[in-house]
Amino acid sequence: MEITRFGPGNRREVAPPGSQGVSGQVIYSDQGARVSELAFQRYAMVSPHSNPNTALFVVISGGGFVQVGGERSRIAHGEAVVWPPDVPHGAFTDGSEMRAIVIELGRTADDRLLEGRAVEVAPGSRSDTGDAHSPARGSLADRPKMRDDYDASEGEPW
Repeated sequence: MEITRFGPGNRREVAPPGSQGVSGQVIYSDQGARVSELAFQRYAMVSPHSNPNTALFVVISGGGFVQVGGERSRIAHGEAVVWPPDVPHGAFTDGSEMRAIVIELGRTADDRLLEGRAVEVAPGSRSDTGDAHSPARGSLADRPKMRDDYDASEGEPW
């Protein structure tokens, strides 16, 4: 068993050129995936850049902003965004800090992205047929923001 340490005391500056105030640590890496932790200081930035792989940016504490192409959005702990392949993307903070786990998915041997699909299975049944089904649809439910949802130690503005 191998245990990898990350977090305070184990981070180093890791970000594309032009980035500032971001440190991190690779937790796991092989040909199929890379998992890293990133820590953003206040007013930090991962400069917009593109990558040939799909990546998931999962915020585990604090909050800030993410960019995909020309679209920008606020993001907070407990939320994630997909960074599609070959699309400029980045992240930044304003008056708060942010910690995120980035999961970068590798490509297959024939240089195609891995494809997935959602299938609908009736309760109590099992589907092993592999037949194509319509794509799943869904969205996050709106939830009211309450003062108790924020922890000042995480750098969250209220």
